Amino acid sequence: MTSAPAPLSGVQFSLRSGAYDAVIASVGATLRELRHDGRDLVVPFEADQVRPDFRGATLAPWPNRIVDGTYTFDGEELVTALTEPNRSHALHGLVAWLEFAEVERSDDSVTLAAVIEPQTGYPWRVRVETTFALAADGLTQTVRARNLGTSPAPFGTGPHPYVVAGPAPLDEWTLALPAASVLEVTPDRLSPVAVHAVTDYEPDRFDRRAPRVLGDVELDHAFTGIEADADGTATVRVTDPSGVGVAVTWGAECPWVQVHTADKPAGAAHPGHRKGLAVEPMTCAPDAFNASAYDYDAGLLVLAPGATFAASWRISAL
Repeated sequence: MTSAPAPLSGVQFSLRSGAYDAVIASVGATLRELRHDGRDLVVPFEADQVRPDFRGATLAPWPNRIVDGTYTFDGEELVTALTEPNRSHALHGLVAWLEFAEVERSDDSVTLAAVIEPQTGYPWRVRVETTFALAADGLTQTVRARNLGTSPAPFGTGPHPYVVAGPAPLDEWTLALPAASVLEVTPDRLSPVAVHAVTDYEPDRFDRRAPRVLGDVELDHAFTGIEADADGTATVRVTDPSGVGVAVTWGAECPWVQVHTADKPAGAAHPGHRKGLAVEPMTCAPDAFNASAYDYDAGLLVLAPGATFAASWRISAL
């Protein structure tokens, strides 16, 4: 007898704790569903469906983009595959389509792991392990990386959830984003240009430190200069006119956050157009592998041989 094939998104891990339930798919260690009292907190997709875009994926060894897929590290120029061909960039790392294996599982948590093998454009072996854990305060994801090789390896990570504030359209949601600076990018390729204070650079668009309705604004930008709460964490809050919402909270390991209103070139004809707000805490800036090209701190991490690194973020119902 042969067993039934896994769904297209991989092995499914269902978690439950109190009013929360979640489903994690093994391909890309992807958050496929997250609900609170039956209300979607992220844009879901079907188990037997190729994951749309990077919806809910774990991103490593870099989040966001490497411009032109080219960078120099330790004196060597490296070229990795262009996985965003329409903009000619390497997008969101190397693990988003890897199969993650189960390490440990309980009713309210699962730990999965995959190994990035040395390859053209990234000649290092790095183990990426991630735990998804539900509790009364929401779903916490922790990513841990270990350099299994014999030379230092550049590294960055982050998640890619599209949060759903409530039943109203995204244009009616209110965004509170405690970031003092925004990264200007080119309009065609989203390549980094410069960091600006949100008060000086299109403040009506980018200054969201005081909660404001999104309206028809389009965002696909990285923010930094993030104001932390008393406990050292930062939180983005997205709320619906009905009074419900979603919070994304993270620690100092992620000094950047990408926010994207999920605009699609086809507009409303595309089923994913403005269906959720991507809120992506990141350990580094877009194109951080080319950090030396910029006059701001891009936050590139370098893992020494045998070294480990961990970062966490949480999604909670409001």
